[in-house]
Amino acid sequence: MITANLLNLFDQTIFYGTLTFENGRIARIDRLGPERPGEPYVLPGFVDAHVHIESSLLTPPQFARLAVVHGTVATVSDPHEIGNVLGVAGVEYMLAEARRVPFKFMFGAPSCVPATTFETAGATIGVRDVRYLLGLKEIGYLAEMMNYPGVLHEDADVMAKLALAKAFNKPIDGHAPGLTGPDAQRYIDAGISTDHECFTYEEGLDKARRGLHILIREGSAARNFDALIPLLAEFPKQIMFCSDDKHPDTLAEGHINQLVVRALAAGHDRWHVLRAACLNPVLHYRLPVGLLREGDPADYIVVDDLERFTVRQTVINGTVVAETGQSYIPDLRSEWVNQFNCSPKQADEFQVSGQAGIPMRVIEALDGQLITNELHVEPTLAKGLIVPDTDRDLLKLVVVNRYQNAPPAVAFIRNFGLKHGAIASSVGHDSHNITAVGCDDASLCRAINLVIEARGGLSAVSGLPVGHESILALPVAGLMTDTDGYEVATQYSELDRFAKAELGSTLAAPYMTLSFMALLVIPNLKLSDRGLFSGEQFQMTSLQIV
Repeated sequence: MITANLLNLFDQTIFYGTLTFENGRIARIDRLGPERPGEPYVLPGFVDAHVHIESSLLTPPQFARLAVVHGTVATVSDPHEIGNVLGVAGVEYMLAEARRVPFKFMFGAPSCVPATTFETAGATIGVRDVRYLLGLKEIGYLAEMMNYPGVLHEDADVMAKLALAKAFNKPIDGHAPGLTGPDAQRYIDAGISTDHECFTYEEGLDKARRGLHILIREGSAARNFDALIPLLAEFPKQIMFCSDDKHPDTLAEGHINQLVVRALAAGHDRWHVLRAACLNPVLHYRLPVGLLREGDPADYIVVDDLERFTVRQTVINGTVVAETGQSYIPDLRSEWVNQFNCSPKQADEFQVSGQAGIPMRVIEALDGQLITNELHVEPTLAKGLIVPDTDRDLLKLVVVNRYQNAPPAVAFIRNFGLKHGAIASSVGHDSHNITAVGCDDASLCRAINLVIEARGGLSAVSGLPVGHESILALPVAGLMTDTDGYEVATQYSELDRFAKAELGSTLAAPYMTLSFMALLVIPNLKLSDRGLFSGEQFQMTSLQIV
């Protein structure tokens, strides 16, 4: 039992009262009088409406340990990252790990594994697999349909997956960056109900007016909150908050609670904000999460006030899982599953020849965005080879197939800002090959080989032949670790500092940004293990423009 100021998000009232719960459910709510200033407040817990748990670099139990401290009681989780590595077995691994802790994970059936046919993934999740997954009780929706060209062109496999979700009466998540107008309407008419990829207010407005639920994303790399939060005032029933991809350092600092505080500070209506953070995801995805009604699961948070939302206590199914900054979810070890089959590389494998006077395509990374630009730049040549040029911020970008030995793909990129050395990662959305960026071939090779030797991880090399090197190992699918999440957050922070302070990166989150440089379904120019890819043309393209 708890007595405090209780928030009713349905009738938008606050009253002083008592919650009585039995067997993990709210048995009775007694109103004792009007709101009492100075007393704590009780409200439904926060929900991350779209997140890839794997991107936290933590297994589900470790993710939950950190999230509950910030008042998060549930996530809508797309396991397509591990799905791209291990297929259905990877999804089943996430379900099994999630069952080990008192946290409400809702997983989706990955709809696009692999994301495209222009890259090498570790597995395929086909129509038959989707049917199996949608039949599982822990699978609550069809995860983001990234193949929006397939929807618009009525690809047979895509339409079969959409039909299965409808047959199981489960929502369908969208992923259609930049899609507006009649094409957006056709996409929505196919059964898509959400989108978390809007990166301008105009795009979000167009889709919201067409009835789509807009998920405002603020992750470690993609930050769309400022652009999209004005939509909340006009579409309070259609807006949700999500992180999509959140690294452990920022998860340790805060989660959905931070977006609540920011939205309130920007002057948005309190009830609209809490509806987006707590209510809309539960209603849309039919999550088994309590909303402070009699008979509901006893899921709630206790906060000191309704401005700063400092979380005093987080309760799930009547059990206190976090209190005053301390998590009570146990620090659990997990089984290591993986697929990593490539051999160490040699520096000369990253050489690329070129011709003077012929411009090359260069990826322009954008800080805080997943989209990139395509630049046309005169290359810097040395002995017939195109080489990095730190004075012009032209660095070499490499993607190495981690599932089999194959020649690496090489391109060039601007805006990472490295002055020497290299960084590499086996977290490379969505197929999770090894992605690296660097100033010279020797450093690139060493950073990549550190990842290969660890069978997954994030690495940094400050320069060869003499230099500092570091590796954060990710032994679970090359994506996650079961090490204590707070220790991982510290390790990651140090690696992030290394990339910025020692190597010179100017990006807010260099490793997170790097992880998206192979994500072909986000325009414009990206690099897969097979070569450069134009998201605008949705086809492979050449490095030099001939």
